[in-house]
Amino acid sequence: MNVLKQVLGVDVAQKELVVTLGRLNQQLEVELYSRRKFANKETGFAALLKWLKKNTIEGVSLRVVMEATGVYHQKFAYYLDDHQIDLTVVLPNKISNYMRTLSVKTITDDTCADAITLFGLERKLENWKRPKKIYRILQQLTRERDQIVCERVVIKNQIHAEKAEAAPNTRSISRLTQRLRLMNKQEKEIKLDIEECLRSDQSVKDIVDTICTIPGIGTLTAVIILAETNGFELIRNKKQLTSYAGLDVKEKQSGTSVKGKTKISKRGNRHLRKAMHFPALVAIRHDEHYKELFARLVSRHGIKMKAATAVQRKLLELTYILFKNQSVYDPEKSNLNKKEWQLQ
Repeated sequence: MNVLKQVLGVDVAQKELVVTLGRLNQQLEVELYSRRKFANKETGFAALLKWLKKNTIEGVSLRVVMEATGVYHQKFAYYLDDHQIDLTVVLPNKISNYMRTLSVKTITDDTCADAITLFGLERKLENWKRPKKIYRILQQLTRERDQIVCERVVIKNQIHAEKAEAAPNTRSISRLTQRLRLMNKQEKEIKLDIEECLRSDQSVKDIVDTICTIPGIGTLTAVIILAETNGFELIRNKKQLTSYAGLDVKEKQSGTSVKGKTKISKRGNRHLRKAMHFPALVAIRHDEHYKELFARLVSRHGIKMKAATAVQRKLLELTYILFKNQSVYDPEKSNLNKKEWQLQ
């Protein structure tokens, strides 16, 4: 058999890796020919590579494809990268959408692994690259801060509710207040850690300073964008970036009878979407170009949030353009009535 391509599809769980091995021959026929389960730990990784060596053809391209399952896929991804094996990490929504095209009625770990293998065999995929250490640390810090901010909102609401009662419990309010002070202290510590990280890498700090020239975007937002995209490592154009963030437009229209509302897909990195919310509001308030764009969109459809989302998308695209061109924001070059900020 003349094999063109070999793919190992991996469905990652907390404690195990469910894998399916498939190949594509010269007649473009697909065969899924072996399935196994391995522990999601170092010994399991070693056993998987040993099994893989026995069941694949040497000299034929081999790619491992897996879902980005929270943090549970990371150790295996780093292990494969250390052993110089081609790896692609795919967002879960891409696999779930692909599975719908297969008419799979039973969703199990095995069928998911099969679907991931077929996905890898049918497509030309890019190699995963491990994040730079600084981006990995910044991502951990920014996500930790986001969690603290969310918890702080809950505690503030609890304090407000407790004080509004007919007979407030002073000891409960005291404990909640102590927790609030702790969270404020921890948030300050995280911000100091972020500043220290930026000082340790001048090249990353320069990129952050460049992005911060955009109206509405501050250091924290710039850091989140770089941390969540690994410094735009696998981003090739503006469209890919907005799709990765889930800010791409989704539309459903067919003939004259089906005409759904246009909306953003939200199938992407929620941390990026969340980070762009307040910068867009600031840009609308203080920058004439974005104020004009916002007013024009609101006058067209009357929905302020929809117009604000469009500004979020423009700001996010602009961060990539400045990064790619290695230039700072110049309002004189920004003409939002035409094709905005095209790459030179």
